[in-house]
Amino acid sequence: MERQKHCVYNQTRECFLSLGVLVTDISLLRLKTLISSSMLNLDEGIWVVPPNGIRSRGGLFPLDLVYLDRECQVVDAVEALSAIRPTPGKVRAASVLALPAHSIYSSQTLPGDRLLIGVVEEMEVRLAACG
Repeated sequence: MERQKHCVYNQTRECFLSLGVLVTDISLLRLKTLISSSMLNLDEGIWVVPPNGIRSRGGLFPLDLVYLDRECQVVDAVEALSAIRPTPGKVRAASVLALPAHSIYSSQTLPGDRLLIGVVEEMEVRLAACG
């Protein structure tokens, strides 16, 4: 059975960061290994809940990491994390989005932005309530 994908909408900037995020609770170290073996498409990503420490090793391409608090507010955004650089620890983060490089730049996502994350049907209802 295929896992359900989620949409990520930046409510502050009024744009989508991703249309195909999978939710997982694997460690970020295992996530890095998983992602390294297959490149993410433009609208794909992985939402790690809760996040665990990451130390990047080996990887074929950079990732953007968006750290979120419990209310899905952006705590920090790390662009184009290279495969040889350790990530900073984010003690306030309740989850982290791992997205293809340039996702943060193209959406202009900044700390303090509020994100909405949900399956397609849920997002339609939530966005209609916001607008």
